[in-house]
Amino acid sequence: MIGGNESCTAGPIPMSYLTCLYHLLGDWTGVTRVEDYPGYEVYLSWLLLALALAFLLPAIYFITFLYPAVFLAYCYKRKKGLNEANSGDSCDGLRKILATMWDAHGRIWHGYELLGAENIPEGPALIVFYHGVLPTDYMYLMSRLILQKKRLCRVVADHFVSGIPGLKVLIEELEVIHGPREVCVNVLKEGCLLAVSPGGLREALFSDKTYVFVWGNRQGFAQVAIDAKVPIIPMFTQNVREIIRTVGGIKILRKLYEHVRLPVLPMYGAFPVKLRTFIGEPIPYDPNITAEELTAKTKAAIQALIDKHQKIPGNICRALMERFQTRQKED
Repeated sequence: MIGGNESCTAGPIPMSYLTCLYHLLGDWTGVTRVEDYPGYEVYLSWLLLALALAFLLPAIYFITFLYPAVFLAYCYKRKKGLNEANSGDSCDGLRKILATMWDAHGRIWHGYELLGAENIPEGPALIVFYHGVLPTDYMYLMSRLILQKKRLCRVVADHFVSGIPGLKVLIEELEVIHGPREVCVNVLKEGCLLAVSPGGLREALFSDKTYVFVWGNRQGFAQVAIDAKVPIIPMFTQNVREIIRTVGGIKILRKLYEHVRLPVLPMYGAFPVKLRTFIGEPIPYDPNITAEELTAKTKAAIQALIDKHQKIPGNICRALMERFQTRQKED
């Protein structure tokens, strides 16, 4: 076997990198003679394939979730005259198509359920939610509100989202905003619903299966609600952390993120786990409350939803079994 300080390419007979990996895994597992273990190399090949797929699936999940919507949006805009004749409003027609597609995705892949929607008022409100690796649950919530209440819930997104190729058309049609605070206040004063995750991309990447908040000292969302004089609606989605996991415990990757502010962490998963979104009771507007106090109340309200509906630590196998059991009941 290879010594700890030897190179795969050193010596008179250099090895291929795959053979080198076999030997390294052999050292790790204690298998010194591969020929004594029939099928060992086949086993390792399947293991490496499974690992590769686990880390490739998040990208596939992301692409298949968003880019069919991008394609539909471009096609719809090219046929704008026909769409206006059918629906009377090009944007409403496209949003209904996108909402129907994403809602079907949620039902089929995650058995998605929305509970507590009656807590969302008819007027303006700020929905505050815990951020999974991907904001899939927000997309499902938005779709349900479009289909059931004919209301668009706009969202505050990180600036890097605008740089993702092809997403400009969706950002425009769904009226995604990036701030600043004054823009958010004006959106709410217009009578709209607005969703925000104070943890944002940092929470998406560096929270974990214990569902800890990564909000830092962010209180801007609370000041927005105070300035707009609207209630805050707490939101949490059960198992949202089990869809996709990140390798976020490596310090050098955290430093790299803080430098580039992009989602540079390796991800794995795209599991068809059971998802249930819970909408908590509104935190009403109070002219006498400070942004710091409102932030604490909001965090406590979301934490209460987590404590009630999420088993800690999160477990992928358990979340998959919940989906399987729900599917059996549906059948």
